Amino acid sequence: MEPGKALITIGSAILVLGLVLNYAPWLVNWFGKLPGDIRIQNKTSFVFIPISSMIVVSVLITLLVNLFFRK
Repeated sequence: MEPGKALITIGSAILVLGLVLNYAPWLVNWFGKLPGDIRIQNKTSFVFIPISSMIVVSVLITLLVNLFFRK
């Protein structure tokens, strides 16, 4: 793929993600609330490790990349 087309594709994906986050935030409410996501909270500190959510995001990105860039 040419660099110009790749930049247009990446920019379009960022635009769509921004629109979803701004106008339809309920579509991404699941992020961080799956079983396996670690939340540790004290009075003074908060640690959040989204293990399961990042596995789901990784699988989705892998499927999309394989779908669009398969030769």
